[in-house]
Amino acid sequence: MPNLLAMSFEGELAPSFDLRCLHAGRKLPDGWGIGYYPGGEPSASVLKEPAPPQGSIRSELVKAWEHLESSVFLLHIRIATWGQLSDANTQPFSRSHGGRDWLFVHAGSLAQRFPRAEDAAFTPVGSTDTEAIFCDLLGRFAKKGWRSLGDADPHELRDWFEELNRLGTITAVLTDGRDLCVYADAGDRVSIETNDRAERGIYVWKLVPPYGELSFGDDDLEVDLARRGVKSRKGVLVSSAPLELTGESDVKPAWEKVPPGHLIVVRQGAVRAHVGPKTEKRSGSILPTGPRLPVRAPVRRFSVLHRTTYRYDKPVERSTHVLRLIPAHDRLQTVLDSAVTVSVPGASREYDDVFGNRARRILIDTPYTEMTIEGRSRVELLDVEPFPGGLRHPRTTIPLVWMPWQRHMLQPFLLPPELPESELRELTEYANSFVERNDYDVVDTLLDLNNSIFREYAYRQGTTNLQTTPFDVYVNRRGVCQDFANLFICLARLLGVPARYACGYVYTGPKGENHVQSEASHAWVQVYLPEVGWRGFDPTNGILTQTDHIRVAVGRNYVDATPTSGTIYVGGGREVLEVELRVEPCD
Repeated sequence: MPNLLAMSFEGELAPSFDLRCLHAGRKLPDGWGIGYYPGGEPSASVLKEPAPPQGSIRSELVKAWEHLESSVFLLHIRIATWGQLSDANTQPFSRSHGGRDWLFVHAGSLAQRFPRAEDAAFTPVGSTDTEAIFCDLLGRFAKKGWRSLGDADPHELRDWFEELNRLGTITAVLTDGRDLCVYADAGDRVSIETNDRAERGIYVWKLVPPYGELSFGDDDLEVDLARRGVKSRKGVLVSSAPLELTGESDVKPAWEKVPPGHLIVVRQGAVRAHVGPKTEKRSGSILPTGPRLPVRAPVRRFSVLHRTTYRYDKPVERSTHVLRLIPAHDRLQTVLDSAVTVSVPGASREYDDVFGNRARRILIDTPYTEMTIEGRSRVELLDVEPFPGGLRHPRTTIPLVWMPWQRHMLQPFLLPPELPESELRELTEYANSFVERNDYDVVDTLLDLNNSIFREYAYRQGTTNLQTTPFDVYVNRRGVCQDFANLFICLARLLGVPARYACGYVYTGPKGENHVQSEASHAWVQVYLPEVGWRGFDPTNGILTQTDHIRVAVGRNYVDATPTSGTIYVGGGREVLEVELRVEPCD
């Protein structure tokens, strides 16, 4: 039996809780309780039941009630050895502080009586050690002026738990409805309670979509994440005992034991901090606080060869083509020389398209069965700081504030793709989970989004096509660079951040470790930030663009920036396409 279970998801989920321990013929626990935050509100709802009867009506409620929806859940099943069985002594406990309801659950018991200060800001209602610990912790928060877990220093918070841990066994979960704080008992001791197995540690399972139908539990409890509708949410599950799958699923539980004396902080289904004892090397936030950037020279030069060959089993008598093969030329990227050649003669015209891309339109009237289009360039890239210091003012938080003329100019890059409203709503909820996880800071939100797509989405060639939508990518969690760029753009625009599609080349080294290498054209994203300008994010490789990415074209989407496109008016037939691309450093 898991003495305690806590869950944090990116966005709201409505799981079903089946308390099997209350079924007919089972040995009943001394009490149980569940706490959650409906609608993402700071106010918590707690449903608890001391000395429950078999077939409890309340237990049926948490099994089937569709309104049991939240991003944070705390469940506690009590096996008591002393104390009155009452609501006042049944977990989870709830207190209000800083304009929020806080919840606390604890697996363990103190070996000595908890010392209670006369001037304590919070006073227990019941007689349990758990509530006394809870009140003591909130009193410390009040003295520090911390109004939320997000305000707290995780190192100091862990030290508080360690101090309390000297009084007995403490494995605990504390939440303010936004963050989830988990502490593992430092001694990893066997408690004097009969339910000692549940107090020997705490386990964490980092759940990553897609997973479809998923239920897990043991003989006493079953949790079904998909009973009220399948929504693959990233989540962190915390349990005092590892739970097994109870249904058919391709997902395998990956429970990891939290080391004794360690504290982790979770928000929106992601671990934000992991702190160990003072004697161990301490770690702070593990969310990406900056881009993954190697040390580079301030200026780099590359030579690019992009050769495309078309072959047809019947002659093409008339066709037209639009080529975007000449890299962009601006203050960050200088084209030293460039040439585009076509093996079949035709009338051509060069121009700058509406997005500022250098384009060439070709009309071919000469019949051909094979045509080669070749672009050669030498480009110099200048390395600059992605986000200049001193610009963290209110306008760099979400929502961004645009002047009317700015919004008018940026409108093409603020409109999300045309998708069903239900899909856009779910994608909006997904995008907002990144905002909440990063305290509404726009740069941190975009960095987290960039890194999450890199880590959680699989690069799989041949699994998508040009008709694949951002929602398809979100649901299936796989695709190629174009798909990841489209998803990033859609999520950024739903947050009111202008984003555009960028196409070009990326240099990954002689033996690049990344999925996307220099043998194919590459796609990434540029977002526009106030007083910063357009900045590039590469979600396929989890980095910011600097001196490895050669920009060729930008636009609202792939159609606006594709390197080569064309229309055959007469002739043709079956087409065979070959592409050769090389990006190499040069002096």
